[in-house]
Amino acid sequence: MNIEKLKNYNQKLLAILGTTIALIAVVGFVFITYFAIDEITRSNRYKNQEDGILSEEKIKELQEESKRKQLISYDIPRLIDTLNLIYVIPVSHKTLKSAEFIDDEEVLGLMDFSGSVKSDRRYSSQYYGDFNNLLIYEFKENSTKKLFADRVNFGNIEVQYFEDDILIVLEASNQDTYKDGVVNLMDLKSLFIYSFKQKELKKIHHKNMDVSQIKFVGNNKDLLIKFGVDQNGDGKYDEYSEPSVIKKYNFHKDELTNIVDENIDIDLQQKLEGTNK
Repeated sequence: MNIEKLKNYNQKLLAILGTTIALIAVVGFVFITYFAIDEITRSNRYKNQEDGILSEEKIKELQEESKRKQLISYDIPRLIDTLNLIYVIPVSHKTLKSAEFIDDEEVLGLMDFSGSVKSDRRYSSQYYGDFNNLLIYEFKENSTKKLFADRVNFGNIEVQYFEDDILIVLEASNQDTYKDGVVNLMDLKSLFIYSFKQKELKKIHHKNMDVSQIKFVGNNKDLLIKFGVDQNGDGKYDEYSEPSVIKKYNFHKDELTNIVDENIDIDLQQKLEGTNK
């Protein structure tokens, strides 16, 4: 074969190969950028203050003008108790772009809206969104009741099944502790547990602390709870710069206790700061 022709062939082959690699790199970069932006957007969606419910101060300002800026919105019922046909209906809200005057007839008219039905998620044990209440709907009894009497905001509904009971577990904020005009998950959260057997809602709360993580102990209803300490008193917990503590919650006694002995706590802190070597 002519050496010159062989050189030309190799050059063309290298050019084609280089172009192909460059195209693959460009396509890969585009996909990585797209997914990175999408992940950041989804992460920020729940950090945005508009995701929460308005604070009492904001509500009073709007009420003085007979206005509102948020409307309730119902999600599709989710089957919790298959045998007794008991559902939960998450209640969320939509924030209007601008405040509107309150019209009682229009509020009632919201209940007449008929939309498309979503697919059944009856076997799911966790539901995510931006909610402000939860309804318990008993199909056989044709009765509906709301879980919370007060204004709250939560983003995750967890359902735990036991042999003798079903528990709904929520981490919710009910005060604008961060003082940004909105009650959302940036504020300090409490843990709420509703028992289908007892038909009772329990609140686990610790002053100036935020419910950060929970873990059920074995197959019983007791919990290990990680509380984030609002060390600087700004009304929110920063996991990167503020400490946390672990406590045990006894479900039947409705009692919250420490699991780390005070002497161990003091000893560890003193060793850390160098005052006890």
